[in-house]
Amino acid sequence: MKQIIIIGAGYGGLRAAEHLCKNKNFHITLIDKNPYHYMQTEVYGYIAGRFDMSDIAIDLESFTKGLGTNITFIQSEVTHIETSKKVILTSGESLCYDYAILAVGAKTNFFSFIEGLKEHTHGVKDIQRAFAFRQAFEKRLSDKLQNKKFKRSGDLHIAIAGAGLSGVEIAAEMAYTLKRYEKILAQCSHNLKISLIDAAPTVLPGMHAYLIQKSTKRLKKLGIAIYTNAFISQITQRQITFKDQTKMDFDFIIFTAGIKAANLIATMDTPKNKIGQIIPNSMLMVENYENLFAIGDCTQITDQQSNILPPTAQIAEKSALYVAKSIEKSEQDQPLKPFETKIDGVFIALGGKYALGMLYNKIKVEGYLAYILKKLITRFYRFGLELKVNAGYNKR
Repeated sequence: MKQIIIIGAGYGGLRAAEHLCKNKNFHITLIDKNPYHYMQTEVYGYIAGRFDMSDIAIDLESFTKGLGTNITFIQSEVTHIETSKKVILTSGESLCYDYAILAVGAKTNFFSFIEGLKEHTHGVKDIQRAFAFRQAFEKRLSDKLQNKKFKRSGDLHIAIAGAGLSGVEIAAEMAYTLKRYEKILAQCSHNLKISLIDAAPTVLPGMHAYLIQKSTKRLKKLGIAIYTNAFISQITQRQITFKDQTKMDFDFIIFTAGIKAANLIATMDTPKNKIGQIIPNSMLMVENYENLFAIGDCTQITDQQSNILPPTAQIAEKSALYVAKSIEKSEQDQPLKPFETKIDGVFIALGGKYALGMLYNKIKVEGYLAYILKKLITRFYRFGLELKVNAGYNKR
């Protein structure tokens, strides 16, 4: 039986595991340092208090048990890959493999050139940081409701640094949440505000003009202050300093402006880009490592025109399915074709039951219909996971 190891249980890792488990000639070992799968695409609703922990986390042990008997889950952190022996070292053991898939994702890139960034901001790539921010946010709202005083005349100012997809969705959902509080906070609600900051000239840099224009209009309608072409130089406990020396006070700040590859990638002798992502060959194989593939956010993935694709759940799943099928083809001595993909569409949650969508770069969807389509996609994905989790849980 061929031994296949998947390192990382994000969107790509789970999709690869689901497909490979169907082949009974394979034994799959899924390794992750956490006991849960983190649905980061839904973090905007969790931070704003609309979703619960159960909406963004899936138990991995139950999930793997639900896939069948030819898969094992190990909660551990991979520390090294010994390519000459095809051995993966974890914090507790060493494992031999015939094929391995790197799906370790990415983490928040707290840029060193912004003084105080890591010490004073919350990221969303880590579920513990998201949880800590949600607790602090709810505590402040509770204090506000009970008329407790704040340091600056009752203000509650949330700054979000990074106006990409995550930043925009978080800003919109939190602003919508604050608007709901207007009915019970009355006059005090006027001191609750959100600022969205980015060094780019627009929100959602790189996206279609339709999404940028409509999102900007919606954000402003929700009362969000948008600061573009804004370069942050320093962050202290309660203040942002910009490069032009202007300052902005805040109570909380979330940083969503950058990613970098996970720690394991830094130990590997293979080509990487400036943020540490692996640059694989056209078959998503890692150079200098035998039978090792790389997928998802830890990888620089390009389209047919060599344009770098954004690190999204959609691309992670597509690359995972391709690699899973490539492993099957390799076992059948079939030639591998280069990986080719593109973004089928994007949906942006913009607070409450309003969203925007763009399908195949042509079809535009707005408002409640876009919200329903986005929810259906998420629920379909989650429903597939829950079926396996429930099956695995009942096997205990």
